[in-house]
Amino acid sequence: MEKLIYLNNLYDLYGVLLTKKQQIYFEEYFFNNLSYGEIGEKYGISRNACFKQLKNIEEKLEDYEKKLKLLYKKEKINDIILNIEDKQVLEELESLF
Repeated sequence: MEKLIYLNNLYDLYGVLLTKKQQIYFEEYFFNNLSYGEIGEKYGISRNACFKQLKNIEEKLEDYEKKLKLLYKKEKINDIILNIEDKQVLEELESLF
C-alpha cells in the first residue's frame, strides 16, 4: 500500500513528464484498477508489454525523484509548516499552498 501511495505522489509531481501513452497506462492501472491483461486488450498490446511499460514508468518516476527531489522537498516543507508556532507565519504559508 505504501508503494502505491508513493507512486501516486510521484505521478502527481512528474506525470506531465511522461508520454501521453505512459500517462494512460499508469492511470488505467493505478487509478482505474485494470489488470495488465485488461489494459493490453483495451490498447492492443500484450500483457507482457503492458507489464514492461508500467515497470518502465515506475523507474522513470523514481529517477525523476532521485534527480529533482520534489516529493522529498514537499514533505520537508509540510513538516516545517506543522511545527511552526507563529500563527501569522503559518497562515501566510498555508495561503501559499
